[in-house]
Amino acid sequence: MTACPPARVPPALPPPPAAMPLLLVPLNSFAHGGVERVALRLARAWAADGARVRVLVADGRGPLAAEAPVDTEILGLGTAEPARSLGLAAAVARLAAREDCRLFAAGNTYALVAMLVHLRLGAKAPPIFLKVSNDLVRADMPPLLRWGYRRWLALQGRAFDHFIGLAAPMHGEIVAHMHVAPDRVSIIDDPALTTADLAALATLAAARRPASAGRRYVAVGRLVAQKNFGRAIQAFAASAGADDRLVIIGDGPERPRLEALVASLGLGDRVRLPGAGPAAPALAAADVFVLSSDYEALPAVVVEALASGLPVVATDCCVSMRALVGAFGTVVAAGDTLALGAAMAAQPPLTAAQADAAAAAMAAFTIERAAARYLSLLGATVVADTGRENAILTAETAPPLQIGPAPSC
Repeated sequence: MTACPPARVPPALPPPPAAMPLLLVPLNSFAHGGVERVALRLARAWAADGARVRVLVADGRGPLAAEAPVDTEILGLGTAEPARSLGLAAAVARLAAREDCRLFAAGNTYALVAMLVHLRLGAKAPPIFLKVSNDLVRADMPPLLRWGYRRWLALQGRAFDHFIGLAAPMHGEIVAHMHVAPDRVSIIDDPALTTADLAALATLAAARRPASAGRRYVAVGRLVAQKNFGRAIQAFAASAGADDRLVIIGDGPERPRLEALVASLGLGDRVRLPGAGPAAPALAAADVFVLSSDYEALPAVVVEALASGLPVVATDCCVSMRALVGAFGTVVAAGDTLALGAAMAAQPPLTAAQADAAAAAMAAFTIERAAARYLSLLGATVVADTGRENAILTAETAPPLQIGPAPSC
């Protein structure tokens, strides 16, 4: 059985080499998405710094097209899977076959594309860097599915060269669940904002005034099961006063179910779902930001909320949450709806000093700070073209994974 030794990675973040390889960034589309927005902003910053960057986009539709750098290729693959991932992987493989590349998988969503490139090219695959953008524990999954997910993570650990966490608490989680050595993991604070965003959000804190009656809660995100906005609605119903209001900014497949829940609880216009749009106006009009997710990695919306001077009430949905929220809000157990509601009702506003401290802490999460660190990592983590020991992982060649037996169900 052929073993797959860990990729050879030098110490993190040395100076970039004189000749920068081509940085490949595959994306599904230009639709609203935090992972895609950050990837496009990073790509633009890298290109502005003189790096060679190529963004490959499966479907060119969506509002984020304006964020794309000059060297962007629209592949016209549509949105259907698995054709989209197969097409993205084929496009990466064609480029990697003819020049020195680095593959930047901008989030866990793109681990499949990266694995397909690895399987297709084997020892000739470009070095692969995965930005870990989601929770690796997935306590929300049933036992058998979670066992399979752990095997998938361990395969990624054997196939990919380097992993990037979004905050310091993620380092140990990535090492443990990807089964990789600590020096194959780097931490670069999630660049959720630009310095211009940070300045604009700070003006919201300065201009915010308390509501004349009641409290104003806001939540932001795609209306998908992971975000569990139903829990936020139920928590609001259990604890809110007659004059309190909840606004959920976003759209997605969960909308009909959430609208039915609002109606069944008799909340009427006290809970609004106005659809997708910029978060800033809603943050400006709110008293408390609410995050009710089942799992996350480091939610960019929490960074935005804290930068705008809002206190945060959040579920303990990732290893980074307590460190991120800190003294600027309250974190409750992910499955405890009543605790979430009680925390929403009890959360005081931030003092001026706290709001300033929160904004200062969120300055770590900017594109301007992160772009150069990413370039150093991507440019200097070199796997030799000759003798590269990065064997193809297949059912026949993959070594056994020591992650415990399958659970009985």
